[in-house]
Amino acid sequence: MWGFLKRPIVVTADINLSLVALTGMGLLSRLWRLTYPRAVVFDEVYYGQYISFYMKRIFFLDDSGPPFGHMVLALGGYLGGFDGHFLWNRIGAEYSSNVPVWSLRLLPALAGALSVPMAYQIVLELHFSHCAAMGAALLMLIENALITQSRLMLLESVLIFFNLLAVLSYLKFFNCQKHSPFSLSWWFWLTLTGVACSCAVGIKYMGMFTYVLMLAVAAVHAWHLIGDQTLSNVCVFCHLLARAVALLVIPVVLYLLFFYVHLILLFRSGPHDQIMSSAFQASLEGGLARITQGQPLEVAFGSQVTLRNVFGKPVPCWLHSHQDTYPMIYENGRGSSHQQQVTCYPFKDVNNWWIVKDPGRHQLVVSSPPRPVRHGDMVQLVHGMTTRSLNTHDVAAPLSPHSQEVSCYIDYNISMPAQNLWRLEIVNRGSDTDVWKTILSEVRFVHVNTSAVLKLSGAHLPDWGYRQLEIVGEKLSRGYHESMVWNVEEHRYGASQEQRERERELHSPAQVDVSRNLSFMARFLELQWRMLALRSDDSEHKYSSSPLEWVTLDTNIAYWLHPRTSAQIHLLGNIVIWISGSLALAIYALLSSWYLLRRRRNIHDLPQDAWLRWVLAGALCAGGWAVNYLPFFLMEKTLFLYHYLPALTFQILLLPVVLQHISDHLCRSQLQRSVFSALVVAWYSSACHVSHTLRPLTYGDKSLSPHELKALRWKDSWDILIRKH
Repeated sequence: MWGFLKRPIVVTADINLSLVALTGMGLLSRLWRLTYPRAVVFDEVYYGQYISFYMKRIFFLDDSGPPFGHMVLALGGYLGGFDGHFLWNRIGAEYSSNVPVWSLRLLPALAGALSVPMAYQIVLELHFSHCAAMGAALLMLIENALITQSRLMLLESVLIFFNLLAVLSYLKFFNCQKHSPFSLSWWFWLTLTGVACSCAVGIKYMGMFTYVLMLAVAAVHAWHLIGDQTLSNVCVFCHLLARAVALLVIPVVLYLLFFYVHLILLFRSGPHDQIMSSAFQASLEGGLARITQGQPLEVAFGSQVTLRNVFGKPVPCWLHSHQDTYPMIYENGRGSSHQQQVTCYPFKDVNNWWIVKDPGRHQLVVSSPPRPVRHGDMVQLVHGMTTRSLNTHDVAAPLSPHSQEVSCYIDYNISMPAQNLWRLEIVNRGSDTDVWKTILSEVRFVHVNTSAVLKLSGAHLPDWGYRQLEIVGEKLSRGYHESMVWNVEEHRYGASQEQRERERELHSPAQVDVSRNLSFMARFLELQWRMLALRSDDSEHKYSSSPLEWVTLDTNIAYWLHPRTSAQIHLLGNIVIWISGSLALAIYALLSSWYLLRRRRNIHDLPQDAWLRWVLAGALCAGGWAVNYLPFFLMEKTLFLYHYLPALTFQILLLPVVLQHISDHLCRSQLQRSVFSALVVAWYSSACHVSHTLRPLTYGDKSLSPHELKALRWKDSWDILIRKH
């Protein structure tokens, strides 16, 4: 029984020293002097703010991508003990002593370092040679733009890491498929593919490009699997089900998990609250939640309310009126009603309060017991501070002549049937007897006499309207739009019939907690929609560039300049690698077209296994470049050179694949192979030389004169060379 103790326990392991060496060199190149410069570098000023928000648990909204990438950076800050207290107000600002710079930059640097051995493994899994795999890894190691980007608190290196992890995992899974389907390793690599794809999308929406590529490759392989007559129907179904779960269900669940953790962490009110709906704001600690806590849930006749437009564009605003009237004659010569202005005001104000009046009663107070307002009820909206009733009529709006003017013009206690009557419609009702609820109900007001709907036009009124937003009456026949929808944000039961007492009541702060009624899915859907719909500032930037400039490296970005010396950091790529990568793509496209034409004539230049290897490498590497590059031509946003880096990594993977293919299949004699190998070595040497030459701009640890700086930027040095000759 205890015989095994009589013999020594021996563990043997195969260690790929090349892989170990590549990993070590990757770590050295990315982690060396990681805290330098100890100052805010380029977009660190942008991501640093969000890290501080995580540390302080303050809600924020960023339209650049899902929250997983920000959480990765925040994890570095948390591990370093960062408290979030630093003013991220300008590039070049010196970090204070409480900012753990090394920890904040660590995870992007690790991701960049691990991409080097991952490139090696991907080429091996494509069944190319050890030399080709080493070539791909060395190019990843020495590419200056990848080094620069991964040494800073930025997300591109993390995105590239998960892109490569998704490709590697799928290749491992695909190779397991041939020998041991449904084995433990088969399940592991398939699941990891889905996880990596979800993480890539969670870093930036650009990750969706690689995810779609992996789905397309998996779909093609699944299609071939369906046609395999050696497999039973049950086996094929199990294969398809496993792929669907791993590549569709798991990524969706993980994506939701990223947002769940994000919303759990950020529970405090912050500067981006107003972009969100009232219900969302009320779910956050502080801010609107503090104001609305204890409010009545059901709106009743006599309720005092503020009405927020659900659309929230161009800015969040509230229905508002004041004693000023519309001009008698507008600048374009059109006349107005000269009645009290009604606008949408983007700030909290006492003039935002309205009283929901029962048209059949004179009182402006809530009865006992309260009579709730339901879907379809007729109401009058009386402006709290001026007691004028909301109305619309057949007079053209000031800036929207095809819509009706909205005004307040008659005291609530003067009877004018149908002129100031509005029918309440609850848009998100569950039934036709639903009660109008604070924050939760989204409603629209239909004018009884003209069938016009109360709508925010979004236009800014001239100076006579204090640059506030125009409110109009829009005919129902013109269709539904979110700008017609409103919700009650602040709410109290009115108790004062006398105007003086009512004014004091309106000036005092309002006091059901509705946060428990807003589910995670409701918060997720709203946050996701806001992120997709929110448009950032698309103005031109000094270092913005077009996709055409990326391929030829016709641009660069000055990331940081030392305040006292001329040392600086630039995002600048290795021109030898960039141009060679573009040539490799062109060669791959030409060779593939030639092979396809000849195969059509039943001439097979390559053995079947070599052809399948060539096609798969092209689908993943050339396809990876295409899906990560070409969509930028369709984007209407400010673009920078770093947007090209994910596509560049796929170019780098393709480059040694093309070189090996030329050596193995196009060089017919040993002499040709020797000459070609010598040329490849010379080319690699030139790439290493350029990488070393650009080192001062990659690490920023050497002062440079203007002439030296120009000599390092290949376009400037080329211009200098031309002028000399």
